[in-house]
Amino acid sequence: MTLDLLATLDIVDDDVSAVVDAYLADPTSRMVAFGEGYRIDPAAAVASHPFARTLMDQPWAGDALRRAAVRAAILLAEPERT
Repeated sequence: MTLDLLATLDIVDDDVSAVVDAYLADPTSRMVAFGEGYRIDPAAAVASHPFARTLMDQPWAGDALRRAAVRAAILLAEPERT
């Protein structure tokens, strides 16, 4: 999972933030490259994370809460090695 890559420093926090930004800019975006040699599908990560998936459809959810939910989904997702 992405969280493991952070622990080993294969990716850094800025990489995760860039993926979150890409998803928030275009929720239909597919594979996004990040770190050194990894890619991830942020839309699939959000879709597979029950809290993030539900929260994104809530009109009362603010930007900070949406960002946190997408970040959680990204951290728990399985990135692909390129």
